[in-house]
Amino acid sequence: MDEARRELVEAGREMLRLGLTRGTSGNLSVRAGDGILITPSGIAYDRLRPDDMVPLTFDGRHEGALRPSTEWRFHADILRTRPDFAAVVHTHSTHATAVAVLGRAIPAIHYDIAAAGGPTIRCAPYATFGTPALAAHVLDAMDGRSACLLAHHGVVAAGPTLAKALALATLVEELARLYLLCLPAGEPPILPDDEIALVVALYADYGRQPARDAGPT
Repeated sequence: MDEARRELVEAGREMLRLGLTRGTSGNLSVRAGDGILITPSGIAYDRLRPDDMVPLTFDGRHEGALRPSTEWRFHADILRTRPDFAAVVHTHSTHATAVAVLGRAIPAIHYDIAAAGGPTIRCAPYATFGTPALAAHVLDAMDGRSACLLAHHGVVAAGPTLAKALALATLVEELARLYLLCLPAGEPPILPDDEIALVVALYADYGRQPARDAGPT
């Protein structure tokens, strides 16, 4: 668990460096044993220490003096119900949040949207932060997907590792930026669902390389 704590601290600082969040907004979590490990509430990312990470059960019981992020519910629910994920990242990145304010899904303007699992990145309806209602909306919007927008709020991205979840959150922000750049010219053309399904399948094997021999050839 010590390594997971360090990874959360490093990912929080990277999220800040990438401009995906400001101050104490957003949060990160990883699967840990029979529960999760999540960033604490109200501590700036550049001040986080590994010992600040909060162990949490899936039903919300936590250990230690620090309180978990107020968004612990959707982190816990995602990791409880989606065994394909081991980490969740929540950001308030500017362009993706702007699209979320409009209540729009991001359409298939670029084939990279397949990295989120389908032809759209859905926008979950608004609900007050930290509530069971918001967690339920997030689960619905993430059905068959690995990312979603939150209306008037931000972004959720998940993945098999914390690095991949953070990379996906970064991609969602870039897709949102491209979408907003296109909108002044009208609704942009989008790729057909069957093409995105093909790219989703191709992405399943993307980046895999055969193991290299340990010795000289």
